Amino acid sequence: MIMDKIDRSILLLLQKDGKITIKEIAERLNLTTTPIFERVKKLEREGYIKSYKAILDRKKTGLQLMVFCNVTLNLHQTDYLKKFEKDIQQFPEVVECYHVAGMFDYLIKIYAEDMERYQDFLSNKLASLENISKVQSSFVMTEVKDFSYLPIP
Repeated sequence: MIMDKIDRSILLLLQKDGKITIKEIAERLNLTTTPIFERVKKLEREGYIKSYKAILDRKKTGLQLMVFCNVTLNLHQTDYLKKFEKDIQQFPEVVECYHVAGMFDYLIKIYAEDMERYQDFLSNKLASLENISKVQSSFVMTEVKDFSYLPIP
């Protein structure tokens, strides 16, 4: 599928407000609802739109602490990487996990209620995983920019 300017505009509008209606999109783009509806369905079918969800305020839900955790593994064979990736998914505190190149193997984003809960997570959950060599935690002091949408070219 080749995206045009209208498709890009639709994606930008949906990213900024997942509850925007087809009618509202059509009005903003000076089109009728039928072609907008068809384009949205096509963008969904083609996988450009993965899902629709609500973005919650983590602090209002009690998650005061955001931590970026760098994890280095002892062994790097495929089986060990896959096992770590499978195991890390069992922890609800882990909201994002990336296999990265560089000084460490994984970058993990974690939300916790407070430092005590993070320490519990670190000591009783993360440390229980096999093959971990090193863990380095960075605590977020201020969220400078937190956009949850892609800058579509």
